[in-house]
Amino acid sequence: MKRFVLSLTFALFLLLSLSLASAQQPTDVTLFMTFIPNVQFAPVYVALEKGYFADEGINIAIEHGDEPVGVNLIAANQRQFGLVSGEQVISARANGLPVVSVYEWFQQYPVGIAYPADGSITSVADLVGRNVGIPGRFGASYSGLIALLAANGLTEQDIDLEEIGFNAPEVMCVGGVEAAVVYINNEPLQINNRAAVGDCGDLASVDVFPVSDYADLVSNGIITNEVTIADNPELVAGMVNAFDRGLRDAISNPAEAYVLSALHVENLPLSPALEEALQVEAAEQNAALAAAPALSREDLAAYRADLLSGLLEQFTPDELTQFQVLLNTIELWDAEALGYADAQSWEMTQDVLMDMGFVSTAIDVNTAFTNQFLPQ
Repeated sequence: MKRFVLSLTFALFLLLSLSLASAQQPTDVTLFMTFIPNVQFAPVYVALEKGYFADEGINIAIEHGDEPVGVNLIAANQRQFGLVSGEQVISARANGLPVVSVYEWFQQYPVGIAYPADGSITSVADLVGRNVGIPGRFGASYSGLIALLAANGLTEQDIDLEEIGFNAPEVMCVGGVEAAVVYINNEPLQINNRAAVGDCGDLASVDVFPVSDYADLVSNGIITNEVTIADNPELVAGMVNAFDRGLRDAISNPAEAYVLSALHVENLPLSPALEEALQVEAAEQNAALAAAPALSREDLAAYRADLLSGLLEQFTPDELTQFQVLLNTIELWDAEALGYADAQSWEMTQDVLMDMGFVSTAIDVNTAFTNQFLPQ
């Protein structure tokens, strides 16, 4: 009997140990992202390098590819998560694909129209009859253009639209178009940097009409599928929480975010001198945040402006271009309620897609997103 009790006790101990080990085993997750590795994915890199995914029991891997391919993989539950645009979610659901946005990453639409800052164009109405470049009649650029025009009582037929690929800086600098649809965090900066050193023809500088000033469209966010939400809500909450922490860190300490991004973005400009300067700034900001963790958005925005000003005294604009891209992108992420989505912006996005003929059957937009997983 004593031998039996000991054997039973050992068996129970072994079973408990195996159960605990299984519970602690991290979950492998592949996060699908569009484009290529880029500093604009800094929140993911920060969350990965600072262990935020690991804290949630997630072993994260990154996969890049074409957005429609990623949507199809996620809809089929062959991938569970991706960073995808809201218009892709609406289009997918209109075609019966069960994808859902669970975190609205970009709070401002990243597209606008760049135009010469010489006074010849002062309003969207001044674009009538002018030659306007665009990457192509697809994606966020095209949706944003149509929404911006519509908000000003115009249509595509009121301008001379020319497909130029993703070459707005080059084409505008040779006078190939009079204005261009651009990603406002990146291309206007490139154009103005070239113009500042006399490498942009007769163009001295450009200004931008941001789409977000005229229409509240949904941009990129974290998406998953209905199966994952139903079967593994803890995993969804963990992904959202880890990303949210990385996003908040990137917003509050961009110097640290840039250095961590360089571990994942090949050839991200980071000379030894710039890396040392950013490391010093990152350490000082972390100390400041530890002493005053409740800094306001206004305080953080002022800090970022001062940071850039100080770095420009030490480094050339060319050396800091990608760091400025990060700072410009942070302005598109930042909001009072990070990650929050509202039905009105989803409705407006669907209206634009239907006007363009990209969606023929309206969906209930409340099925396309949820705020239930946002950190409290």
